[in-house]
Amino acid sequence: MLTKIIAQSNIDRFIKWFERAENIVIVSHVAPDGDAIGSSLGLWHFLNSQEKNANVIVPNAFPDFLKWMPGSKDILIYERYQEFADKLISEADVICCLDFNALKRIDNMAGAVAASPARKILVDHHLQPEDFCDITISHPGMSSTAELVFRLICRMGYFEDITKAGAECIYTGMMTDTGGFTFNSNNSEVYFIISELLSKGIDKDEIYRKVFNTYSENRLRLMGHVLTNMKVYNEYNAALITLTKEEQKQFNFMRGDSEGFVNIPLSIKNVMFTCSLREDEEKDIIRISFRSVGDFPTNKFAAEFFGGGGHLNASGGEFVGPIEDAISLFEKGLKAYEHLLKVKS
Repeated sequence: MLTKIIAQSNIDRFIKWFERAENIVIVSHVAPDGDAIGSSLGLWHFLNSQEKNANVIVPNAFPDFLKWMPGSKDILIYERYQEFADKLISEADVICCLDFNALKRIDNMAGAVAASPARKILVDHHLQPEDFCDITISHPGMSSTAELVFRLICRMGYFEDITKAGAECIYTGMMTDTGGFTFNSNNSEVYFIISELLSKGIDKDEIYRKVFNTYSENRLRLMGHVLTNMKVYNEYNAALITLTKEEQKQFNFMRGDSEGFVNIPLSIKNVMFTCSLREDEEKDIIRISFRSVGDFPTNKFAAEFFGGGGHLNASGGEFVGPIEDAISLFEKGLKAYEHLLKVKS
């Protein structure tokens, strides 16, 4: 049995919306990852099983290694089909906001979502959600938004209607947002949910292969290049990897090719905090990812130095300016957090 994490009042209210709604739109954050796509498609498959007219809209393209997922071809990319997407958003009865905690996280879609008269529900696991939805289901302690979607469907009384396709998407969201269940996944209920998803006929080993073992040759060569240039700060038990636009061009970079790179330095003995700085291929900003082990608060570090946030062991942010300045700011942060980064002997 699962703990009833979601408040019953939110369940009851959403059921009323769900029963009356004909047109439902699901939106998720810019640069969609496995949890954004997995949770969105997991909910989309459920809504389709209930004969609802549902659409998934994301701000921009998502990585190729997620395009095997059932329903991925039906996802609408906002930056390509803005006029049609705006029409769907404006005509929706309900908008489900998944895997983001602030409107700015959906980039150019924010205005259309905010202006829509639709009832709005937030389902998310990031800290400090903003107040832009009528129902807010926010639980930072959960492994992923996909886990919350599973819990929501079950609490509504529809576990039997979760299809194999929907289960595959939910599992993918949970798996990718925990690094293959290597962090933020110590809760025993995570594995109860996995067993329930397995009962739907999913092949978790095959899903792992499709997500993590179908990269291109260019990605593998890029990984080697990035690791060759990695900087290890032994005095702070930290590591930094960087990726410039020129390097991306050199290795024919495609969206998603650097996915997971930030985790690799954590395999070095005593390294407990890692950072990845990547120049965005389209915008003049630097995308930043942080990972840690133990109790080091990447979310606090991200918020203090890069205006970002996230979870204890996984967070991110952005920086406007040269990558050299971002490196300097990161190193300034290491000095400020030195007392938390030293390993006690």
